[in-house]
Amino acid sequence: MDEKEKLVESLKGYKEKVPITETATLEWDKDLIFIGRTQRGYEIEFDANLQWGCKPTDALVLGLAGCTAIDVFVFLQKMHIEMSSFKIDIKAERNPIPPQYYKAISMTLNIIGKNIDSKKVERAISLSHEKYCSVYHSLRKDMDVKIDYIIKES
Repeated sequence: MDEKEKLVESLKGYKEKVPITETATLEWDKDLIFIGRTQRGYEIEFDANLQWGCKPTDALVLGLAGCTAIDVFVFLQKMHIEMSSFKIDIKAERNPIPPQYYKAISMTLNIIGKNIDSKKVERAISLSHEKYCSVYHSLRKDMDVKIDYIIKES
């Protein structure tokens, strides 16, 4: 079994837990504030005036970063990378006129740990981007998504 097959085998159960159908609710609270609740009861507040919650577009960008982070982190763990810190810096560019969709999103992964191999980081990013990140694959195909990384030994 080659390295790719071993990695795919080790991921069994990780992505198989994803339900095929998901439900959620979004309920008006007050003013322009809406509370979203997942089927498991997690909540996020959306606020057009940015006083009590985030914009829906912020949640989209964070969803992409979160999906990427979880994938890359799990892949690196499976590759026996020891991380002491993992953070993503995100920059997103929107279309200036409605619809103000995202034209480009760039993410920089800041990874601190021991014996981190850049080829393994690139492989983890590639697996997330090309196959596993559901959020990425749900976005516009003309959006430019760029992922870089910075590695620091701890």
